[in-house]
Amino acid sequence: MPPTISTINPTQGPTTGGTTVTLTGTGMTGSTAVRFGSTNATSFTINSATQITAVSPPRAAGAAALTVVHPTGNSNSLTYTYVVAQVPVVTGVAPSNGPTSGGTGVTLTGTGFTGATAVAFAGTPATSYTVNSATQITAVTPAGSAGAAGVSVTTPGGTSAPDAFFFYAAPPVLTGVGPAQGPATGGVVVTLTGSDLLNASAVRFGSTNAASFTVVSATQITATAPPGTGSSPITVITPGGTSNPVAFTYVAAPTVTALAPTTGPTSAGTVVTLTGTNLATASAVTFGGTAVSFTVASDTQITAIAPAGPPGPVAVSVTTAGGSGSGPAYTRVAAPGI
Repeated sequence: MPPTISTINPTQGPTTGGTTVTLTGTGMTGSTAVRFGSTNATSFTINSATQITAVSPPRAAGAAALTVVHPTGNSNSLTYTYVVAQVPVVTGVAPSNGPTSGGTGVTLTGTGFTGATAVAFAGTPATSYTVNSATQITAVTPAGSAGAAGVSVTTPGGTSAPDAFFFYAAPPVLTGVGPAQGPATGGVVVTLTGSDLLNASAVRFGSTNAASFTVVSATQITATAPPGTGSSPITVITPGGTSNPVAFTYVAAPTVTALAPTTGPTSAGTVVTLTGTNLATASAVTFGGTAVSFTVASDTQITAIAPAGPPGPVAVSVTTAGGSGSGPAYTRVAAPGI
């Protein structure tokens, strides 16, 4: 029985011919010709009993009945439309930027895309592309150099002018962070330094987005840490990709559980040992709000010099990268009168 055609793709092409058209249907084995109107295809290939690919011949603009010729009879016909080839024009690229490594899926908009035979970015062929319609192509960017790349489309009507651009972004690089520690409750503002940091879309502490961030320049970003625990390397994400990580550590708040001694004279100079937890990063020790000199002996012990002051109890506080913590009061005792 004669073959049948159920679909053809694409359904149109330029009058200059040269478009590869895929015919799907049944009974195609043994076909002897494929015709566009009364003109035989330039060439055709029988891929299987259900598929033939044929190259359209040149023909005047308008509709042509596409049929398959077979010893058992000709197939049904489907309409293939010839259109006058025109020089393509690219008017838009979205997204308009991506990494130099390539691999970004972009949508090109414009006119005259029918029968496109090539898509290029600064002269480098796209990794792949699909002609969706006369006004739209989807393509995957190849690797490229940082900067603007003119996007061109080639059809039988010619090659478009480089009027639209895709911007290749170099990958961001982080070289420093300060401070490199902060409280588990978050909130510390850190300054990140590096290169190619413009257009950052995210700053992450581990897998958690920063509470907020500001791109100061191509070499600096300030970011507010979210709550977290332990080691949480910081990365920056830009159109150029994800940066290398820089170390950031969350520090638990300090506690002061004991003082020895708990009392002393109103004069300065008593050495007081503070015992507690998370004391290693101590940056300040205060007695009643007065900062004193101190030595960090370990993560659980600090020695401090009590300051002079009036008789009575005062709060003892330790400040670290994890915050502040207070413990038992230190009491000054007046010397006995004579």
